[in-house]
Amino acid sequence: MLRPQDTATRERKNLDGIWSFRLDSDSAGRSARWHDGPLPGARDMAVPASINDVLADAAARDHIGDIWYQRTVRIPRGWTGQRVALHFESATHRATVWVDDHEVVSHEGGYTPFEADITEHVTAGEEIRVTALVNNTLSFQSIPPGVIEQTPGGPVQRYWHDFFNYAGLHRSVWLSATPQARIEDITVVTDFSGTTGSVFWTVEAAGGDGLDVQVVLRDAEGDEVATGTGASGSLSVPDVHLWAPGDGYLYDLEVRLVDDHGEVHDSVHQSVGVRTVEVRGTEFLVNREPFYFRGFGMHEDHSVIGKAHSNAHLVNDFALLDWIGANSFRTSHYPYSEDVLDYADRHGIVVIDETAAVGLNMGLGGGIFGGQGYTTFSPDTINGTSREVHAQAIRELVARDKNHPSVVLWSIANEPESDTEAAEDYFRPLFDVAREADPTRPVGFVNVMLAPHGKCRVSQFADVLMLNRYYGWYVNTGDLAGAEIAWTEELGGWASEGKPIVITEYGADTLAGNHSLTPQPWSEEYQVDYLDMNHRVFDSVDAVVGEQVWNFADFATTSGIMRVDGNKKGVFTRDRRPKSAAFALRRRWRQEG
Repeated sequence: MLRPQDTATRERKNLDGIWSFRLDSDSAGRSARWHDGPLPGARDMAVPASINDVLADAAARDHIGDIWYQRTVRIPRGWTGQRVALHFESATHRATVWVDDHEVVSHEGGYTPFEADITEHVTAGEEIRVTALVNNTLSFQSIPPGVIEQTPGGPVQRYWHDFFNYAGLHRSVWLSATPQARIEDITVVTDFSGTTGSVFWTVEAAGGDGLDVQVVLRDAEGDEVATGTGASGSLSVPDVHLWAPGDGYLYDLEVRLVDDHGEVHDSVHQSVGVRTVEVRGTEFLVNREPFYFRGFGMHEDHSVIGKAHSNAHLVNDFALLDWIGANSFRTSHYPYSEDVLDYADRHGIVVIDETAAVGLNMGLGGGIFGGQGYTTFSPDTINGTSREVHAQAIRELVARDKNHPSVVLWSIANEPESDTEAAEDYFRPLFDVAREADPTRPVGFVNVMLAPHGKCRVSQFADVLMLNRYYGWYVNTGDLAGAEIAWTEELGGWASEGKPIVITEYGADTLAGNHSLTPQPWSEEYQVDYLDMNHRVFDSVDAVVGEQVWNFADFATTSGIMRVDGNKKGVFTRDRRPKSAAFALRRRWRQEG
């Protein structure tokens, strides 16, 4: 499935804006067939946006269950004879969609795209009614998991990820028109030798019997550098300009379906960054050169709009990454908008791309989230059905993001239980799924402190060791000297595994403006000293190939005694004001002062 685009043969229409909207806690709308006409009792909702903070309404903030969206749209009159599709970039956490009274698609998973061929239900020049039923509930068979618990006050959604369970249509919705004979998918793999690059392509087409595939590669100035034919093949690129960290150079690959007379029946464009990624011993190599990750775990999180994609916020966040000297980030803990990856491609920012598999660890429940008493892996909790949903999430992530040069490493889970036989059995086939989907990139998962070196049974499957550690915060709180000793000891154990290590989380909650003469937890001074301690540990271990601070900015979480107005581990506040730590990181990462 290709993302909608405007080309010489294709057209798209953006459906963002104000939609009709209604909450449906009792799930009455489906049986009452609310999709059959104008949505009853509707009010306004922006798309894209999370529903939770837009309305001055506690019921919306804490809603569990069905969420209805609806709008009318006119099919452009020039689309006669075209294949018309309705494309959702995401719907958190699942959706069913109707066009007028026809159900056209259902999708599970809150952060990857889906679409429906609606050609038979539309007429060029006429209006249609689009209705989307979104559902935000989490279960042990969803990714991420959760459970609905019945309390004296009513049902409550429990979940074990430390960010707010925002819901809604977080990204754009499109109508798209393509020829009936069309290109369905493109896969690009790159390599180079000396000054010559190689671009390998594979194209899937539909309805194209008797048509040939032609490919044309152009450089950033628009000059043609290579051509080829066939559903698969390779191009040789002389004097190649490599995509590299800090140098987001992109070629444009145009793929055409043509007939014997040279007439173009379909044309699509795919940006291409020529680069290689590999793991060699304890080194992580980009373009066969050692790469050291400097950056953050981040969140799609802003006031009012929640997890909605916003281009203004995107540009600002990348400007701050550049200011501070970061070269990378992790899409913690779900796939981000593809616009984010497009921007990372163009700006040479390296990305660790992560599925939404966060919270697969009941052992964390007693701390941050309150006691709960569930077993992580069991026939009644996270089970074989859960694993199939997880596997599909991996496949959809890879299918969407496989051609982004910025993506160098797949993370298939964040902080799962990994020190048990059940965890080993659960994850072994999922690593196989990831490698089958993409044999060109390394695969890993993010290890949690509850499974230290010597006890983790899942790290054996990973190409790269990604560690989240909070010595000096959750343990050795306020005792940075003791934390440094304990952290150095454990990290030395991981270094003996002979794999590269990326510290994917380390951080301390910090209240902006809270200062102390002697560094105390929650003060800006403590955050700086905490980071300095961690950096001494990292610098002492050659196998460490990256440091990503938790977090780029403060973010919203579920309410509780561990979180006061959200998670405050940000180097920037939620509205992107720098804390003292931001300046300390800038000095380290830019080697200033």
